Amino acid sequence: MASVVRPLLLLDQLPVAGRAFECGEPSGVQHALAAAACELAAAARSRECRGRADEPSDQEGTRTSEPVVAVHGTIVPVKLATLGDVMLDVIVRLEQPLAHGDDVRALTRTGAGGQAANVAAWAASLGAEARCIAKRGNDMAGELVARELEAHGVELVGPVGDGATGVVVSLVGSDGERSMASDRGVAPTLSPEELDAAWVECNVLHLSGYALLREPIAHAALLAARLARERGARVSVDVAAWTEIRAYGPVRFRELLDTIAPDVLFATEAEWEMLGGAYLTAPTGLIKRGARGCTVVTQDARLDLAPVEAEVVDSTGAGDALAAGFLLGGSLEDAARRGLEAAARCVARVGSLP
Repeated sequence: MASVVRPLLLLDQLPVAGRAFECGEPSGVQHALAAAACELAAAARSRECRGRADEPSDQEGTRTSEPVVAVHGTIVPVKLATLGDVMLDVIVRLEQPLAHGDDVRALTRTGAGGQAANVAAWAASLGAEARCIAKRGNDMAGELVARELEAHGVELVGPVGDGATGVVVSLVGSDGERSMASDRGVAPTLSPEELDAAWVECNVLHLSGYALLREPIAHAALLAARLARERGARVSVDVAAWTEIRAYGPVRFRELLDTIAPDVLFATEAEWEMLGGAYLTAPTGLIKRGARGCTVVTQDARLDLAPVEAEVVDSTGAGDALAAGFLLGGSLEDAARRGLEAAARCVARVGSLP
């Protein structure tokens, strides 16, 4: 199938790596902080006016803002920053089903994880300059994840606060599918005042959907998006788990996405359907279909791609690897295939990092 040429990272919009940071005065940060707070307040007022219906109205349509991705098959050096959680990832691959009240054998792995950390690590492995913005605790888990991300070429920035670093436990079955239980620790307490404008000097800012579901980190995410855009960066969002969106409210979450106005939106099929399906909240959407590959959707095109064949050992982090590969640029088809290749590498081993 011929690739669809829609701009994701326009060549003339990618600043030279290491360029001088501009417009970083404290006054600019304070202005953006105030504007971000106003945006949240406006979204809240809009919700009150329209009520809290869980389904979009028939008149809801797609946005027509500028699309995002295409350097015509050539990867240019990309500086990518992610914002969200960095966590201790405990993966348990069961060799047999759990026995209630008893013991079974399993293969385990412990290391850095969290959606933002995973995307940054995979982007670094694919040649990008990667930074992860996250708050972690002043504990051994925080030290462990910081060392591992550094070993993967990721610059970890963000405050170290009193309290525990988040922990996510993934139970992986014999088919490679995983179920998770998460304790986010201090990560959601990242506040706008703790954000350094220099951290969002990048070509692409990737926001974890989990960062949009709690306060004060949601305010920090809005501020980061505003500051990044002021410096010419694109913004992408990976939607959080559908269970979290259901608890938060699908309409409320869509309104928050509209406030951020991401250039690229990543979602699983369940998340996409919960957000309204055809209600496209970004010029470019990528639907993660697991064992059936992915679908890239724009205002005027749809591209279905099969997965890269691989023996599935553990699916933890596969969607994050896909997102990282896609965000490096190229035509839509080239970017998606790069993401699928990264996802295939990810599922072939235990763990979410490269």
